[in-house]
Amino acid sequence: MFKIGHRTLKTALGATLAVAIAQALQLDFFASAGILTVLCVQKTRRSSIQSSWARFLAAIIGIVFAVAIFESLGYHALSIGILTLLFIPTTVALKLQTGIVTSIVIIFHIYTVADLSISLLLNEVALITIGIGVALLMNSYMPSQENHLEKLQQQIEEYYATIFHEFAYYVRYGDNNWDGSEITKSEALLRNAKNGALQNLENHIMRYEDVYYHYFKMREKQLDIIERMMPLLTSIDQHVKQADMLADFMEELSEGVHPENTAHIYINKLESLQDSYKDMPLPKTREEFEARSALAHLVRELEQYLVIKRQFKTTREYKVFRE
Repeated sequence: MFKIGHRTLKTALGATLAVAIAQALQLDFFASAGILTVLCVQKTRRSSIQSSWARFLAAIIGIVFAVAIFESLGYHALSIGILTLLFIPTTVALKLQTGIVTSIVIIFHIYTVADLSISLLLNEVALITIGIGVALLMNSYMPSQENHLEKLQQQIEEYYATIFHEFAYYVRYGDNNWDGSEITKSEALLRNAKNGALQNLENHIMRYEDVYYHYFKMREKQLDIIERMMPLLTSIDQHVKQADMLADFMEELSEGVHPENTAHIYINKLESLQDSYKDMPLPKTREEFEARSALAHLVRELEQYLVIKRQFKTTREYKVFRE
């Protein structure tokens, strides 16, 4: 399906505006202002500023090289080759390589005119300023990613709630024909969500950390623990009383994936569950021992799952997130 994104719209509008301004000012090579704008409109504000700055500096350096070489060696094709051999390594060394193409355009303007003057230099600087300035103006608007990230946050919580509900059922009753699709969906969602969170960070110039990125990274660590729990569940061959107790906790945990609950509450309940296990009679058969051992291992994994969330809460107090 044919679709025009906001970046395409900004690029088209920016190029039109840049060319119109340059043409209204009767600048030579006015179309080059549009080329500069197209090249400087980036996906994020931060990348746009970085790209614009690199292109501006590279263009100024290119003008200096052009003046020095063309005026000393003449306006010949050989001069272009020598200039390129010197200019490109210089920009790469200064980490301004993104500005090579636009700078070459400016250099060829000077070569085409073949008559260095103050008015020509001012013309080129004006083209650079208009092209880059319009691009920065276009990129001053960036659609907010936070509503989308909020939806992804809610979705991952729904997946986790389903996972623990299914875990609880399995611990209590055994196989329930669950295909585990929520785990696979969670992996894909978290990959996309982290990328979206990083892009959201790039759209905030003065922000160097993003709460959503840390949130999804925390959920990713929890998912690793969830995946470690899977083989432990399948290793339980005998139903014991302790399994029902753990299933009750998992069920409560699945229902607790909402804003009103915090990780430390469940850690306290899990500690109480562990104390209850210690007060119960020792296993009488090998099968009961192995089942209870697997359950104890599950409890330790659940504790790690909750500790990860508690650490996130204590180190990232930017806003209240769901448990």
